[in-house]
Amino acid sequence: MFYNKINKIFKKNNNDVFIVGEISANHNGKIKNIYKIINQNKKIGLDAIKVQIYNPNNITINSNKPDFLLKKNNPWNKYKNLYNLYNKAQTPKNWYPKILSKCKKNNLILFSSVFDNDTIDFLEKYNCPIYKIASPEITDIPLLKKVARTKKPVIISSGLSKYSDLKLAISTLKKNGCKKIILLKCTSSYPAPISELNLKTMNNYKKKFNIEIGFSDHSKGNLAAVVAAANGAKIIEKHILLNRKEKTVDSFFSSDIHQFTKLVKNIRSVEKILGKVNYAITKSSKKNISGKKSIYVFKDIKKNEKFSKSNIKCVRPHFGLHPRYFNSVIEKRSKKDLYKGDRLKLEYVKK
Repeated sequence: MFYNKINKIFKKNNNDVFIVGEISANHNGKIKNIYKIINQNKKIGLDAIKVQIYNPNNITINSNKPDFLLKKNNPWNKYKNLYNLYNKAQTPKNWYPKILSKCKKNNLILFSSVFDNDTIDFLEKYNCPIYKIASPEITDIPLLKKVARTKKPVIISSGLSKYSDLKLAISTLKKNGCKKIILLKCTSSYPAPISELNLKTMNNYKKKFNIEIGFSDHSKGNLAAVVAAANGAKIIEKHILLNRKEKTVDSFFSSDIHQFTKLVKNIRSVEKILGKVNYAITKSSKKNISGKKSIYVFKDIKKNEKFSKSNIKCVRPHFGLHPRYFNSVIEKRSKKDLYKGDRLKLEYVKK
């Protein structure tokens, strides 16, 4: 069942959107916060939960040299340096099997962002079904090669990448055996201003790289994610928070359960609205089909009298002769007496 959900992402002409709740640091150091989110998923309606499994020692250095300090305008500057921030935000490895068990019981897919080779080896033991490459790691070519060789679907975010970075990353993944790639449009600002989301780029990715697309949303509210879903995003990823009272590393730009429930509902409505390519008159529209026009007698017509623009008209309803015959019957004669309001039929027209 889980793999069916994942495979749907890659089916063409499919409106199904794979909705991911990004836990990130919103567990606030308590695994029970993740459990509470999972337990409420019947209400929320997520497809997947994503965590960030890493060792801070593998992605930065515990140093107070200027390169590693967080600037004053950084939203996380209270943590002083990168190491402290990542140490606070990490999801401990020993939580993963416990979260996985909880997700399986609640019909939720669990997967993770990866930042180093050791984490990939760890997650492979639990058959992690998808791997996420965050935009700062998109230039880590050795990491991309290792992820690709797992043969699992890979999701990559574009936030801090240039076009050349994306091109290299996608090429690397494909050359090393990854056949299923989804590229998420992302603005790596927290919260991301809507003027910098540039969602039109998302479909340009699809055209340029011939891969599926999605949106990693760091903006406030639900509008951007709904717009992305309406414009072909196969994945929507957004940070999920247990509640507004819980102050976490990422709470200032995350959506709580109430907001997320609305988001999922709106995206599911978008899927229905998009529907499928269908030229047939819909079931609910058929009751109004009489609103179409047809040819009716507008003025009494005697037998052998000619049809003219003054005695027949294309009007509603549709029970008379189809309007395409209008010009062909003009100047032809009637086989019988006809009266105002009669439906015109071909059998009344002399050849």
